[in-house]
Amino acid sequence: MAAKRRTDRRAAGQQWTPKQVVDLATAHDLAELEVESGGLRVRVVRRHAPAAVAPLAVATPTALPQADVVERAAEAVAGTVTIEAPMVGTFYRATNPETAPFVSEGDTIKEGQTLCIIEAMKLMNEIESKLSGRVVKILVENAQPVEFGQPLFLVEPHR
Repeated sequence: MAAKRRTDRRAAGQQWTPKQVVDLATAHDLAELEVESGGLRVRVVRRHAPAAVAPLAVATPTALPQADVVERAAEAVAGTVTIEAPMVGTFYRATNPETAPFVSEGDTIKEGQTLCIIEAMKLMNEIESKLSGRVVKILVENAQPVEFGQPLFLVEPHR
């Protein structure tokens, strides 16, 4: 069973980024992780994905408003996996407005392929796919703010 951990790295003189906190929780298969550093507190609460899609780590916020739950259920397509935002920030489909987007609906993607960028605290974080498959739907418009755990993509995994 996954454990709950709380840590504070300020004593070590290092700062955590939200992506590092999510990666740490995923790497150690923690159900919950809370880190406070430099006056910023980041809390990650994970629910484990079904065994059929075990390579995908699914992170969710601690509380979803009821409207979001209904909207997410309506968007889910049978046989697809939802890729969610691992942090709060601004969603970008490409490195700049003049370049082609990383992926489009219908594209075939590979595990580790960059899907988008989320800008958080002036840092550009490349969001990579945790599975191979086909992008069925992109759920967020370019340059829109996203919340932690917000669905970004629906992907039909390769079998």
